[in-house]
Amino acid sequence: MARTSNIGLDIGTTAIRAAELSFGSGGPGKSNASLTAYAQVPLPLGAVQDGEVVDVGAVATAIKTLWSEAKFTSKDVNMGVANQRVIVREADLPWQPVEQLKKTLPYQAEQLLPTGVGDAVYDFVPTGEFESMEGKFVSGLFVAAIREMVMNNAEAVQRGGLSPVMVDFNPLAIQRALTQGELRNHTVALVDVGARITNLVIAERGIPRFVRVLPNGGQEATDAVASTLGVAREQAERIKRETGVGIPVSQDRAHIADAVFTATSNLIAAIRSTFVYYSSKALGAPIDAVVLTGGAAGLEGFGQYLSSTVRLPVQMGNPLDQVKVSRGVNMDALRGNEYAATVAIGLAYGVAE
Repeated sequence: MARTSNIGLDIGTTAIRAAELSFGSGGPGKSNASLTAYAQVPLPLGAVQDGEVVDVGAVATAIKTLWSEAKFTSKDVNMGVANQRVIVREADLPWQPVEQLKKTLPYQAEQLLPTGVGDAVYDFVPTGEFESMEGKFVSGLFVAAIREMVMNNAEAVQRGGLSPVMVDFNPLAIQRALTQGELRNHTVALVDVGARITNLVIAERGIPRFVRVLPNGGQEATDAVASTLGVAREQAERIKRETGVGIPVSQDRAHIADAVFTATSNLIAAIRSTFVYYSSKALGAPIDAVVLTGGAAGLEGFGQYLSSTVRLPVQMGNPLDQVKVSRGVNMDALRGNEYAATVAIGLAYGVAE
């Protein structure tokens, strides 16, 4: 029987966010989701680095605080992972029933992944089927995550008093959160900009065709401001957001604007290169639009800069567009910043049964 509610737990670089979605009898994956609880708490600097928990105790403490601040109905959670220790490859595999196919993934890894990956956990997300002279094949995304990284994150969740019932890949959660409505009818590049990691997934009519995790985020610009002015991170973050990127400033702030622009340009270039690769390999239909989410995506001027670089329309995403918000949910942390909850909402959708 399909679950009637799920809780998504997003462990970010600077904050932990959790969202609970309740569903009708149709279960997850239907357009009947209600947000029944949400909370977020900040993380100490360095507790999570490049998407991996390095201070288990600090993250566990933050999770306990999170659960004390919101009325979640369960301690079972869907947790997400995404960093440079997760490898994604587009793959065509001989057709088998999905459950049987997934049992063969460790053997498929020898041909699909670079040597020296080490002990990993695997998943496969089917995206289509086709016939060839060699037989029937299934196309999809082959995902491999280094086991040590997954276990470190899971340990923090467990020490925080929770039970991870599913480990999901953040880009797929982002796609799930944002393609419940009109975006399902188009080919869209979903770009979730975090502090140190940018998750990028290109979805064609609601089906993920291409995924990359970029080792760039909004924190590079914050670090550049901190270095330029010799100020603490919190002050640098405030100054960065006041300055924006590509926004006219007074002469006395030109050096700050230059620092933000240079750092942000590295991320924009990485996104553009990813789009070029996708197009050159003909991995799916041409991109119609770019949808931005993530805590660092709201920097003033970022969307315009990206749009002019990739020559595509860019809009901000809202994971709550197709979600009813229940009474009693404290929206103060989200109002005007809904895109920061995208991963948590997507994880809460889970996988349709």
